[in-house]
Amino acid sequence: MMYDFNLGLGTVLLILIALVVSAIRILREYERGVIFMLGRFWKVKGPGLVLVIPGVQQMVKVDLRVVTMDVPSQDVISRDNVSVKVNAIVFFRVVDPQKAIIQVENFIVATSQLAQTTLRAVLGKHELDEMLAERERLNIDVQQILDAQTDAWGIKVTIVEIKHIDLNESMIRAIARQAEAERERRAKVIHAEGEKQAAESLMAAAEILSRQPAAMQLRYLQTLTQVAGDKSSTIVFPVPVDLLKGFLEAGAQRAVSPHPPQA
Repeated sequence: MMYDFNLGLGTVLLILIALVVSAIRILREYERGVIFMLGRFWKVKGPGLVLVIPGVQQMVKVDLRVVTMDVPSQDVISRDNVSVKVNAIVFFRVVDPQKAIIQVENFIVATSQLAQTTLRAVLGKHELDEMLAERERLNIDVQQILDAQTDAWGIKVTIVEIKHIDLNESMIRAIARQAEAERERRAKVIHAEGEKQAAESLMAAAEILSRQPAAMQLRYLQTLTQVAGDKSSTIVFPVPVDLLKGFLEAGAQRAVSPHPPQA
């Protein structure tokens, strides 16, 4: 009789020990446990040692670390009707384990699907040039929209980065032609600006030289000196009338003056 009693007591102790061992849970620093008692939410526990009563309580683990999620390539039609493929990457983490478990069935899948639709919606409102040149602003727009929509799920979207924008070959060639035309336009504008500045400088120099006729003659002689430095055998150059004006006046005076009397 005593043997049967000891055996029964030992069995009870073993069952109690098994229950206690099965009730002990250890959560890491980055983990939290959402506890349900008889199917209803009770509290969030962790990290460290957590006791869960078997059969009465259930625990769902939630990882609080940042999740890196790759958004698959999406077909996007821009506002100027250009078809492109865009993929991105999203960084998010759980800030409220209770909402992440209760409000949504699978917060990772839900965030992924929402990121895909938001990426298409935001980029579809912009032209191709804006997608290529203003990527930082588009990243911020997508991040703010995702963060606002996932707040009810206890999710914090921290960063959204557009990784790559794929264009078809015809569009790449069209962009190359556009860039070449833009470079030619800039070159023509720069050349025209240079001609304008040169004309203004020549006009200013002409005004200065016109004030003193001797300055024009000196400039003319300087030009002749530069031309004479060449190895050409024949130099043909015009002689301005102003340069000979002094000689003509002297000759005219001699012709008018009377001859001196002879002894």
